[in-house]
Amino acid sequence: MFVAWRDLRFARGRFALIATVVALIMLLVGFLAGLTGGLAHQNISAVLAMPGDRLVLAAPDGEKPDFAASDITAETQKAWTEADGVTGVLPIGVVQGRAEITAPAGAQSAGAPSAGAQSAGAAGVAVVGLPREDSAGRAPRSTALTALAPASDGEVGLSAGAAEELDAHVGDTLTIVGQDFTVASIGEDVWYSHTAVIALTPSAWASVDERFGGTGDPTVLAVTGEADWDALASSTSTSAASPLASLRALSTFTSEVGSLALMIGMLFGVSALVVGAFFTVWTMQRAGDVAVLKALGASTASLVRDALGQAAVVLAIGIGAGLLAVVGLGALAGTALPFLLSPLTTLVPALAMAVLGLAGAAFALRSVTSADPLTALGSTR
Repeated sequence: MFVAWRDLRFARGRFALIATVVALIMLLVGFLAGLTGGLAHQNISAVLAMPGDRLVLAAPDGEKPDFAASDITAETQKAWTEADGVTGVLPIGVVQGRAEITAPAGAQSAGAPSAGAQSAGAAGVAVVGLPREDSAGRAPRSTALTALAPASDGEVGLSAGAAEELDAHVGDTLTIVGQDFTVASIGEDVWYSHTAVIALTPSAWASVDERFGGTGDPTVLAVTGEADWDALASSTSTSAASPLASLRALSTFTSEVGSLALMIGMLFGVSALVVGAFFTVWTMQRAGDVAVLKALGASTASLVRDALGQAAVVLAIGIGAGLLAVVGLGALAGTALPFLLSPLTTLVPALAMAVLGLAGAAFALRSVTSADPLTALGSTR
């Protein structure tokens, strides 16, 4: 690394320029990754929090399953409940609508009437019907979603996002299509298709769904056990997939995440090209020096390590600066945007950029490996 350090000190301006470019690319990649993670969380977190080995959705005539169009009939639910290998079935209803706080707890305690009162907060929400026991009479696996399940038909559990959007507190009266519910609890942040989740009992949810124009049948079955999933799905005109694989049934998930992931991939490619182009030009300018070193006995391997070490230093400085900017600015952006700061959206993109940058720099080493010592001795002049 002796020659590499000398180069870094001698041409500080040029190396600072490429490090700045790398930092800006890292900033763009980090922000897109954080935005993608935040949007994905607000799209899929409720689905991933559904307990069960498989999520069963209606798929009549082999159609593609869709959460928005799925209705599980009583006959289908019975068939899954009685199937061999199935140990538990939890019917879950999902419908999107509008809710409003019509009587804050403080107003009620002061004797303010709830009928006709001006709403304190209103927002679009995902109304989820959650039973507290599955078909076997057991409590489902505890998740951020199942923790919202209320104890009675007159109660509602709010996710943290719903409580914030509605400006709601425990004890407030929440109205959905003319039906009043008391806020019984506020849980963790759970979202479904970019709308915050609120939870009702199955019977209360069925009533709300019918008022929205639905059938009152559950949307999805969270099934546990070890059954012949494909055979059961075929015989009941349904689909049975893991929660992760079921994300394809969310109409906005694939297009939204796919487009953002494409942009991230293109930025990764740009970073590799930029670093590779810079070190290609830089290595060509050092061709005479490299030949002299070879003439003095330096091995090709040592020169390659020198060149890659130089690229690694520049990448480390640029990626490190960009990563610090992502963390700092991302923390501020998270208060106004759906931005997710996690190792998956910071360290993973940084590692990918480092690997691709070194790969780009490696393509610039042809002049190092093919340098002829005789060039340095003037035999070709």
